[in-house]
Amino acid sequence: MATSLSNTSSFFSSTIHSPTIAATSTNRTFSYFKPSKTLPRKSVSMITCTLNNAYIPHHIQDPNRIRILDTTLRDGEQAPGASMTQKQKLAIAHQLARLGVDIIEAGFPASNKADLETVKLIAQEVGNSAAGHIPVIMGLARCNKNDIDKAWEAVKYAKYPRIQTFIATSEIHMNHKLKMSKEQVIEKARTMVAYARSLGCNDVQFGAEDAGRSEREFLYEVLGEAIKAGATTLCIPDTVGYNWPREFGQLIADIKSNSHGATNVVISTHCHNDLGLAVANTLEGAYSGARQLEVTINGIGERAGNASLEEVVMTLKCKGELLGGLYTGVDTKHIAMTSKMVEDYTGMRVQPHKPIVGANAFSHESGIHQDGVLKNKSTYEIMSPEDIGIHRFNEAGLTLGKLSGRHALKAKLFELGYNFDENELNQLFLRFKSLAEMKKIITDEDLITLVSHKVSEAQVEYYQA
Repeated sequence: MATSLSNTSSFFSSTIHSPTIAATSTNRTFSYFKPSKTLPRKSVSMITCTLNNAYIPHHIQDPNRIRILDTTLRDGEQAPGASMTQKQKLAIAHQLARLGVDIIEAGFPASNKADLETVKLIAQEVGNSAAGHIPVIMGLARCNKNDIDKAWEAVKYAKYPRIQTFIATSEIHMNHKLKMSKEQVIEKARTMVAYARSLGCNDVQFGAEDAGRSEREFLYEVLGEAIKAGATTLCIPDTVGYNWPREFGQLIADIKSNSHGATNVVISTHCHNDLGLAVANTLEGAYSGARQLEVTINGIGERAGNASLEEVVMTLKCKGELLGGLYTGVDTKHIAMTSKMVEDYTGMRVQPHKPIVGANAFSHESGIHQDGVLKNKSTYEIMSPEDIGIHRFNEAGLTLGKLSGRHALKAKLFELGYNFDENELNQLFLRFKSLAEMKKIITDEDLITLVSHKVSEAQVEYYQA
């Protein structure tokens, strides 16, 4: 089934990329575009090409193609209070497939029987879709046979199953949590990756927990041994969100240069947001050679959360050219619906000023901004809400309040069917400003009341309340 990457009302294309190896059994249509610096906002030129979709775990044919691994159902659910039912997880997994993510980390099967059954159900249904995009279904496992057995039991029903097995590699984790020596960690990593492969799983991701704080030479050695044992993807986590972009980008570049065999596998990032740098670190990792990015919807996850899918994907969409032509296969018009579904199911509310999906992301209240947007949306919008699947009730996204000016008021009144001369508008504007001092947001009903000269004292008291 052909899928469109996005509504492209604010972008145009100048580049064609070669066909991409992607995780699906059918051909897909891919669109590449970049922001226009010279053309009007509505001037659009788009290039599409058909992708060859044979999935190869350790290799991506197009060096600019980024795989997106969504871990909302595993790491995202680890956020306090974010647990979901099996039915909700299955619904989100179906939505993630519509969104076009390449890999879904569906859960941690060894953690409990319910999680195992949920991952199995997702593998059976979402991992074998009769129509459309078929993502890789991945289960998490610690470096022990019981975890790996349960992960394989759950994911093996998918068309493209993957096991991720992980072990910590930083001194603080090895000494205080694992109580293992470096040699023991290397041996455990080697044997457990090999064990996962021996079960018949040809797609094994190895994760070096706390890689961002690990001693480099030791990390290179562990990763090299994992590759030799059969790992097809290496996950490089900033587990505690401690790295900063230049530091994390250099880590990815150094791993590619110093871990034996690293150029023959896919490097993945997994960044936490403890210092608010998860998205920046993820993008820097991609720029430095990572070709799989691990993210969650709305950025939910442990502690301060994970890199946000919508922020990473839309940054690549807007700034991909600056990042060397990097792009994803995500169909961005499904972002808003996916975000809302995750918000509703987890109860983790999205703050109004959240980039991309927050309630205020495409709203304008300042008079200066409203005037600019009414003249040309690109004055204050670098993307359109339609790009992520939002159709706002008014074309310019105007929110009337005490900072709004005459131009915005006139436009909103015209939308409601009123047209006033300058003198009438000035008189109405004074009443509007008085009301706006007492009420944060002015609704359509408020404007109709103002126009009808029916603002009573009772109404003013209500507005103040």
